[in-house]
Amino acid sequence: MAKRPKKQKSATKSPSPATKSPSPATKSPSPATKSPSPATKSPASKSPVSKSSASKSSAGALSESVGKLRQRIDRLDAEILEKSNRRAALTIDLASLLSDGADAEKQVELDRVIETAADSAVTSNRGPLDDTSVRALFRELVSGCRAQLRTCKVAFLGPSHSYSYLAAIDRFGQSAEFVPVGTIAAVFAEVDQGNADYGVVPLENSTDGRIADTLDMFTRVRVRISGEVPLRIHHQLIGKSSRADIRSVCSKPQALSQCRNWIAQHLPQAEMVETSSTAAAAKMAAENKSVAAVASRQAAVNFGLNLIARNIEDNPRNVTRFAVIGQQSAERTGDDKASFLFQLPHQPGALADAMGIFRRGRLNLTWIESFPKPGARNEYLFFVELQGHEKDLRVRRALAALEKKTERLELLGSYPRCEPTD
Repeated sequence: MAKRPKKQKSATKSPSPATKSPSPATKSPSPATKSPSPATKSPASKSPVSKSSASKSSAGALSESVGKLRQRIDRLDAEILEKSNRRAALTIDLASLLSDGADAEKQVELDRVIETAADSAVTSNRGPLDDTSVRALFRELVSGCRAQLRTCKVAFLGPSHSYSYLAAIDRFGQSAEFVPVGTIAAVFAEVDQGNADYGVVPLENSTDGRIADTLDMFTRVRVRISGEVPLRIHHQLIGKSSRADIRSVCSKPQALSQCRNWIAQHLPQAEMVETSSTAAAAKMAAENKSVAAVASRQAAVNFGLNLIARNIEDNPRNVTRFAVIGQQSAERTGDDKASFLFQLPHQPGALADAMGIFRRGRLNLTWIESFPKPGARNEYLFFVELQGHEKDLRVRRALAALEKKTERLELLGSYPRCEPTD
């Protein structure tokens, strides 16, 4: 019995080989334990198999997202088309209620409803589209709606792609029928004789001032101003050659005048040649590589010319204001202008007495020009523009008082005030 405990002690003291000398799997971890496999040692995303799988998954998710967005855009496009056609149908319904074509006031009311859409949209715009884009979008929608009722004919100082053409597009959109004519007098004649519903003529420029031909025609032809289009004018030097090869620069006199400092500084060797329009100048540049034109970007595109120099106008805030002429004034909007011309007796203090009427009536004058009376020496007509509408009480009172002091007084029209557009 005494020997058994000793044997147990010996067994404890001298462990069996399996205990004393661990097996290689215990003593020396297997490569899988000691040196983790690439899948264990490195993150799963770095495995070639896992990276490819993740890439495919990401591409699939992107493709699915793009597909869903395209479907949403397609649905919105369909809704826009449907609602645009509904708007056109409602415009036709409105026209049927104002169907008496002989009633000029009803036609003016219809035009007002059609034309104020862009202004209302810009007022409500919250982006991300900017106001210029929103105005252009609604301008074309309105133009298309108007075309469902009747073809709107608009005369302008041509040819196409002149600045007068761009002003006409800005006002009436692409769905109107545009009638290019050769002179400002011809624009007035087209409207006066009923060959065009409206005309677009330049009225004044921020650099060169009044457009004398336009003011002269207002003294001769009875038409009304029904709108204004203040257009920012950016002149481009366009042609087929480099600046070093240019021997002459051509354009209409006003455009050359508005760029004269730039031309003198950058093209001192070039001869300046006057043309009837900027579009005519672009045509000359297209036919002769030594000729460059001062014209619009649209003219360059139309005639296949290069933009040799951009925005060369001396005044970066260069604006030409165009008048829209027709047979009726526009309806009152609350933010309007009224224009008229008058002739005073040739005596001391006559002009001061006339100006006093506007001061007493608290009427703000926004433009005043003197113009030599045709066929008379040292006699002048005065063109005046003020804030207000001819139907406003203060304006009516001022005109009534002015009529007593003048030899001639003619209301030229009332129209909504507009901000310059590009």
